[in-house]
Amino acid sequence: MPGAPRDRDDIGRARSARPRDALGRPLPYGSPGEPRAPEGLVRTPDQTLVEAQELLDEGRPFHAHEVLEDAWKTGPDDERDLWRGLAQLAVGLTHALRGNLPGAATLLTRGARSLGTAGPAAARHGVDLAGLVAWGTRLGADAAAGVPPDPAPPRLALPPTSDGEHTRSR
Repeated sequence: MPGAPRDRDDIGRARSARPRDALGRPLPYGSPGEPRAPEGLVRTPDQTLVEAQELLDEGRPFHAHEVLEDAWKTGPDDERDLWRGLAQLAVGLTHALRGNLPGAATLLTRGARSLGTAGPAAARHGVDLAGLVAWGTRLGADAAAGVPPDPAPPRLALPPTSDGEHTRSR
């Protein structure tokens, strides 16, 4: 017996219209859910980082993942590892907060590995590459060992210096 038809966007792509909670879990239709970031938006790298950081700081890493995933899918090829790695870290944190430690370990480790090859793009956009790789690696190892990771969100960008540039990871 076939299931219910899938929700679709205006051009026919499958898009779930179900409301979601702060951690991205689907709720029944008609339930009040968390506001969702529109999918498929093309944002500037700065807009992406600011919006994703705000969502992470609000305890909404699943929604941050959706913003970062848009950058991954729409950004230039030489930035794919950066945005993919950041999206994987956000969804890894989502799994950790949901209590799915094996999923958290996999995604946090995968995200740190993706970021390991994102050097030039990360530097261009002021992303704290060294800090994020260390954070993802540490939390991934904790999750793999069965230790619930610290759910504090990472800082995506390095603080700007007085001249508006970003400090650089060493």
